[in-house]
Amino acid sequence: MAQRTLGFGEFGLSGEPGSEAFWAKARGPLSVPSGDGGWVTLFLWRGSEASVGFESWSDRVALRRWGDTDCWYAEVRMPERLRVTYQFLVEGTAYADPFNPAGAGGDRSIAATPDAPPQPHWPDLGADDVLPLPRTRLRWAGERLGGRRTVRVHPVGGGGPLVLLLDGDDWLHLQPAMTAFESAFASGDMPPVTLVFLPAKDRRTEYACRPELWQAVRDELLPLVAESGVPGDPERLVVAGQSLGGLSALYAALEFPELVSHVACQSGSFWWTPGAMESADPFGGPVGGSIAERLHGLPDLSGLRVAFDVGEHETPMLPHCSLVESLAERCGATVRVSRSPSEHDRAGWRHALLRDVAWALG
Repeated sequence: MAQRTLGFGEFGLSGEPGSEAFWAKARGPLSVPSGDGGWVTLFLWRGSEASVGFESWSDRVALRRWGDTDCWYAEVRMPERLRVTYQFLVEGTAYADPFNPAGAGGDRSIAATPDAPPQPHWPDLGADDVLPLPRTRLRWAGERLGGRRTVRVHPVGGGGPLVLLLDGDDWLHLQPAMTAFESAFASGDMPPVTLVFLPAKDRRTEYACRPELWQAVRDELLPLVAESGVPGDPERLVVAGQSLGGLSALYAALEFPELVSHVACQSGSFWWTPGAMESADPFGGPVGGSIAERLHGLPDLSGLRVAFDVGEHETPMLPHCSLVESLAERCGATVRVSRSPSEHDRAGWRHALLRDVAWALG
């Protein structure tokens, strides 16, 4: 794209870029139609040379400087319906966008094209905002998995069925899940539930179809939660997982049906087979991976209720997810299938998480 000589009036920004008047009104990111059905989105940075990096969706984009000012910018072409996490990178250090109130932790922000559907219940949080944490903190020294980890528990609406959130630290510290679940309950979009935030120590190992994880959840973690005094119903357990966590959640339902019969799965890594993560092309193996192979041998999943969601821009993932979805339904599971306006990105999974946990509970 050619160097600009005029300002950014078509994005609704007035004044000479780099001037104090310009920075006083600056905001972002800002999108205008590209003319081919997509969008051109303007990212602004005030300071020194920088680039903008995206979660999964795109390669890093270098920013251009406006003359000899402190204004750096990039005009990035985006497809229809996209929500994406991004950050500015300056000499190896990551920063959130100071002009964007929608943050994801201290060094990330969230951009959405104008046609991306809203995500009710998820508040905008800036880089300096501190997320609330559940009061109940459990120290789990698991014998099966080894090591110690902190598990937090929070009753929503007085507590109810347990909702086990895999990658729990991300939902605590990067995304305000506790606040979002409370908002969904207050609006009538969520029944009372008890959230259990389970952090991973080595997710590549723990979530890779590993029975030890679910034996430990059954024999160690759930009794610990029951002893905590937080109201909750362990007989109705929903497991919510994303990516490898989604793979592990469905694996648990197949291998431990007496434990897991309600699943909310976003972008499950159903390409996974033993050794696939060491492959030059992890997606190039058998469609549906080990889970599809297992589903071919399961005659009856009528006790399983599972919601599948995957980003509509996750092209390599779609064949794997589609096959697993259809096989699960063929085996008798009650299945919900949806596509989110995102790539492989927690910002795109947020709405599906709330909606699908509520649906999984029936």
